Amino acid sequence: MVRSTMIVRASDALPLAASVDDEDTEQRLQEHKQQAKLIFRRITPSSEPRCSIESGPYTLHYYISSNVVYLTIAEKSYPRKLAFSYLDELAKEFSVSYGPKVDSVRKPYAFVGFDTFMSKTTRLYQDTRAASANSSNLDKLNDELQDVTRIMTKNMEELLWRGDSLDRMSHLSTSLRSESEKYRKAARNININAMIRQYAPIGAIALLFIIFIWWRFL
Repeated sequence: MVRSTMIVRASDALPLAASVDDEDTEQRLQEHKQQAKLIFRRITPSSEPRCSIESGPYTLHYYISSNVVYLTIAEKSYPRKLAFSYLDELAKEFSVSYGPKVDSVRKPYAFVGFDTFMSKTTRLYQDTRAASANSSNLDKLNDELQDVTRIMTKNMEELLWRGDSLDRMSHLSTSLRSESEKYRKAARNININAMIRQYAPIGAIALLFIIFIWWRFL
């Protein structure tokens, strides 16, 4: 189930809102909330907009939209698509309520009142079966997230010890597109050269024949 949620500004990791967690949840998730702060610092403009990061018994899912990062800590067994559907619900409501003010706020937790909507939405998503039935976004997200949630899964250890990048897949995608374009150009050049080698002798013979006819009869 969804255990805790944080909302920060993507450009500088300024906290904008957060769920109100009980004392037991705070103690159990203390380390994972510190890890969430690390994730916020690692996010760049080229980071993937959706990512799941596994850490022990929990998974940290984040979604970036309009310079805002929505992150939730959920049990590892909680369906990933439901987690992103939950974040999508938060993002839509937050954008409507506070979107124009995000870039101008200076103090942390300026939108603490958003907890009311978060608490209500969290309750709807606690029961996975009920959430699956009630989520209006899930069918649309199933297709949208099918590849992303499979590819963009990382391990917290990679971020902590290897300094792994949250935008590695973006760089990889860009590199693959660049290499693909190079291969297409190379294949096109090979085809052109093959055609020249195939038809050049015929063209040369035809040219010699024309020259011969011109010289013989003119």
